Amino acid sequence: MKQILQNISSGETTLAEVPCPQNKPGHLLIASQQSLVSAGTERMLVDFGKANFIDKARSQPDKVKMVLEKIKTDGLQPTFDAVRSKLDQPLPLGYCNAGVVLESGVPGFEVGDRVVSNGYHAEVVRVPKNLCAKIPDGVDDESAAFTVLGAIALQGIRLAQPTLGECVVVTGLGLIGLVAVQLLKAQGCRVLGIDFDSNKCALARGFGAETVDLSKGEDPLKVAEAFSRGRGIDAVIITASTKSNEPVSQAANMCRKRGRIILVGVVGLELSRADFYEKELSFQVSCSYGPGRYDVNYEEKGHDYPVGYVRWTEQRNFEAVLDMMASGALNMQPLISHRFSINDAVEGYKILDDRSALGILLQYPKLGAKDSNLLRRQVALQGNSGYEASDAICAFLGAGNYASRVLIPAFKEGGARLHTLASSGGISGVHHGKKHGFAQTSTDSQGVLNDSTVNTVVIATQHNVHAPQTIDALNAGKHVFVEKPLALTLPELAAIEQAYKNTKRQLHLMVGFNRRFAPLTQTVKSLLSPVKQPKVFVFTMNAGEIPADHWTQDINIGGGRIIGEACHYIDLMRFLAGSEITGFSATQMGNVPGLAVQEDKASITLTFADGSFGTILYLANGGKSFPKERLEVFCNNAVLQLDNFKRLKGYSWPGFKSQRLLNQDKGQKACASAFIESIQLGKPTPIPAAEIFEVSRVSIQVAESLRG
Repeated sequence: MKQILQNISSGETTLAEVPCPQNKPGHLLIASQQSLVSAGTERMLVDFGKANFIDKARSQPDKVKMVLEKIKTDGLQPTFDAVRSKLDQPLPLGYCNAGVVLESGVPGFEVGDRVVSNGYHAEVVRVPKNLCAKIPDGVDDESAAFTVLGAIALQGIRLAQPTLGECVVVTGLGLIGLVAVQLLKAQGCRVLGIDFDSNKCALARGFGAETVDLSKGEDPLKVAEAFSRGRGIDAVIITASTKSNEPVSQAANMCRKRGRIILVGVVGLELSRADFYEKELSFQVSCSYGPGRYDVNYEEKGHDYPVGYVRWTEQRNFEAVLDMMASGALNMQPLISHRFSINDAVEGYKILDDRSALGILLQYPKLGAKDSNLLRRQVALQGNSGYEASDAICAFLGAGNYASRVLIPAFKEGGARLHTLASSGGISGVHHGKKHGFAQTSTDSQGVLNDSTVNTVVIATQHNVHAPQTIDALNAGKHVFVEKPLALTLPELAAIEQAYKNTKRQLHLMVGFNRRFAPLTQTVKSLLSPVKQPKVFVFTMNAGEIPADHWTQDINIGGGRIIGEACHYIDLMRFLAGSEITGFSATQMGNVPGLAVQEDKASITLTFADGSFGTILYLANGGKSFPKERLEVFCNNAVLQLDNFKRLKGYSWPGFKSQRLLNQDKGQKACASAFIESIQLGKPTPIPAAEIFEVSRVSIQVAESLRG
């Protein structure tokens, strides 16, 4: 299928061929019929892409600070590679879509239903149910494509709380501003529109507003004073896009005492206290389509807000806009300035340079309920060059940041043959598949497992599907490399052990416990090898805080940070001790007001069969200027200290003082190479299966003990 993508680094807009996404529970698979290019929002994205590196940095100072902090901890080259990878990732464009349901994973929507959504500019989109709404029979697809944009205008109006007969100013008469004008008129308000464009002012007057045409030198303050009969404006809704502070200052000056100012657009926000103080003005920034926006529980997990407490969610705002269209109160046809076939979409984006452009519609071929070419979930990228029997012919499940930046390059450098890159949505699979030389990309993970050409599967998906995908891959006779964790629960782990035992031929099962392969870890292991007495290990992980609603913190999806990340350090101690784990204890920070997550501020103590013990301090409440990972080993009246897998120092250690690397090396390349070599040469798996299961089991048990 075809999809519009933008390269953030170069600003180039392309029409790409990508595989159709797989539908999943709680989502709809929709064949697009019309989608709207939002001139304001999408022009900003395109302009950002076209900007040079310095201008990009200036526009995002908070990101620059993050980069500088990453350089301190990870080094210059890894940071540069991470930034470049992020900028090279193509960005899907579009958020105003009208189409027909192809597959439904939720009740209330049926195949063939006409729906609106915030789906991308693509022939097929997959959208969560709470970001979709049915199109009434009286609304055509072209008009329906404006629904999401209309909901943005409506949410701003809801925050302004206008009443019948009030005087409301709309500053900025782009698409959102012109929709706001119509909605306000339908609510019985007197509306004054302000813009530099005479044509847009004319459209606003056609919708019943009075206007201020700034291109003719009209003074908005004088007009507003006359318009309000000298009483001042009741509310101002700013839908403009400018770096200037003038729209907010102007709004404050034209408002009456206790007037309301709502910012829907993007303007300068250097506010003057004097403008607001005497009038006791209120100022509020509107968030997108309404309540539920950016809430993972609402949008991705489908948990609706009770209507008795939140009357207007983003979905219900969609429905309200569609009802207004059906009643004739909203007329979108005058807002359409251009129409392009999806095949000519790149030409359509060039129209964005024309500031007079308004509603640019992308039109898609009419389709039946099923279209075999459209639903194709595999795209060839380059021809196969032939394989040897000993080759590790790899399929990757997952093309996220870690897989694309670290795992794929490591496997490629290690000699793996890259066959298929599978991703959920298809975009990252196409981009990274081409970049790294995969033969094909797919959105059908089960089809990948059934491919007889592939003999090795690398699993780098979300944690909750690691176990079932590992079992399926083993049952399909594939060697398996799983980016940690192997499983989230003990029953899952037991099922994987059974599947591994049941394999008809000797398969390799490996988990990405890469830190044991790091060069400085190998040095520590070598230095410890002659030491016969027990050791004491202290590992401090300055993990850094992540949002409580991040998917890795979700017990059912990510498993939490102990299972998902602290397992690395349990494995590292198991490797260095060279002895079986015999017990553990764990404690976490107490539950206090304002502490959303406790588990990622924990202490874990392990005991080993040889008498050694180790403590892992996994802490998310430290500062970024402190080293992220530090290992200390105490034994034989000496100490080894490993900082960030970049510097190793010996204190009173016979024959060893220090070793330092130019760049941090956590062992990912060595880990991948060892796994690939074991397949190619028929050698044992680099990490014994018994240790993999032991470490995975202890990690799960530690997390369960912390949760009580």
